[in-house]
Amino acid sequence: MVVAGIGVINSAATRAHPSGPCSSPRGSRAADMSETLFPATVSSHVFTLTAPFRAHPMKRLPLDDTFKVNRNPVTLREIVLDKLRSAIMNFQLLPGDRLVERDLCDRLGVSRTSVREALRHLESEGLVEFADAKGPRVAIITLADACDIYELRCVLEGLIVQLFTLRAKPKDIRALEKALEENRQALKEGELQQVIDSVQGFYDVLLEGSGNHVAATQLRQLQARISYLRATSVSQENRRGASNKEMELMVEAIKSGDPMAAHQASVDHVRNAARVALEYLKSKQDEDTKVREIIAPVALKEPRIGR
Repeated sequence: MVVAGIGVINSAATRAHPSGPCSSPRGSRAADMSETLFPATVSSHVFTLTAPFRAHPMKRLPLDDTFKVNRNPVTLREIVLDKLRSAIMNFQLLPGDRLVERDLCDRLGVSRTSVREALRHLESEGLVEFADAKGPRVAIITLADACDIYELRCVLEGLIVQLFTLRAKPKDIRALEKALEENRQALKEGELQQVIDSVQGFYDVLLEGSGNHVAATQLRQLQARISYLRATSVSQENRRGASNKEMELMVEAIKSGDPMAAHQASVDHVRNAARVALEYLKSKQDEDTKVREIIAPVALKEPRIGR
């Protein structure tokens, strides 16, 4: 901003102060301050006053999400937990492997406290067990345990898919189709962990859209062991393509609005996965017992209560 005045300082101000408008000490200080804040040029009967900070005001930037305080920062314990869980799921640590605290501390570069807390959490997930005085080891999922898990999956996932068919909104259907495509792409790229993550993403959409949070919670509590068994099945070449095709049949039944067909497609998917995984476990554990057939639940035509 530029302000111009004529005869203001050199007339009235000069008469009031013969020695000049700023001859007094107080006036001098005021003049210095004025010169600092508003640089002025005095010449004859004309002066100009410039205010650069008014001519170019500072632009206010909006506050974005980075301004928020992160109330749930990732702790060291969570990082250690994720590392150990991933090592088990990726078969870098095999069932029965001893988990020596000192070795894990050296490999991870963390304290024993962090390792112990992570191992205790993995024990609650069923991935680690404290079987004897020798210390923790990677849990061995027996054939009987695996059969129990697959039978429970048939019940819970069959219900989840039925409810999703009845309750899903168009956006949920689109999210499910996107998850199916991501699984298909992951299978093409061939990375095992990416395949497992994409399958889990597919089921996350189903759990969220089903509206039954109790059933979803029960499945999530089994998630670590389910993912481990899933890894044993999808790691087999003869299973990968079939798995995506079965998931596609589930989506088609859901889109057609047929909860019974969706339930059957879900149960068939679980039983086919179980057949491959259980045969794999049997070969690794050298068990002579016959793998029992996974019992499928009876589907209710109308799973909703009180309607």
